[in-house]
Amino acid sequence: MNNLNDALAWGIVPLYLAANGALPGEIGLVAGVYPAVWGVSQIWAGHWSDSVGRKPLIVAGMLLQATALVVLAASGGDVAVAVVAAGLLGFGTALVYPTLIAAISDAVAPIARAPMVGVYRFWRDMGYVVGGLVAGLAADAIDFSGAIALVAGLTAASGLWVLVDMPGRRHPAAGAARRRFDWA
Repeated sequence: MNNLNDALAWGIVPLYLAANGALPGEIGLVAGVYPAVWGVSQIWAGHWSDSVGRKPLIVAGMLLQATALVVLAASGGDVAVAVVAAGLLGFGTALVYPTLIAAISDAVAPIARAPMVGVYRFWRDMGYVVGGLVAGLAADAIDFSGAIALVAGLTAASGLWVLVDMPGRRHPAAGAARRRFDWA
């Protein structure tokens, strides 16, 4: 799901903004805010997931991404709203991106980490392909706002699935002295 959002952000959002009259510099601003917020925030988010656990950040990040996409879909292409949505999307992605890899590492024995992270990354990166196809086909079949709303719904469903299905264990290195933060 995370890379479905990336494919949408980098493929459909610029077209959506252009179709609503945004200038190239404005489109560049929106396109730049998303990875800038994501890149800076994920350093902090990765460390935070070591403290509070993986599940809370994954769920919150996915739901924040979905909220950002709903805001964007409802914006009518307003650049100021799109900048805010891009910032929220970037922060949501920062909560999810490093935390998912850490969750995979937590779930397997140290000797199996490298191959399991490789398998995870293969399927994660397939999200670019599937995401580009889903977002593009949805934009053609509905419109840009509808495609963005569809991806928002899929992202929210993914976050709720994690909430219900993922075990609420913390990373063992977080320390027994810290308070357990567990949503399950």
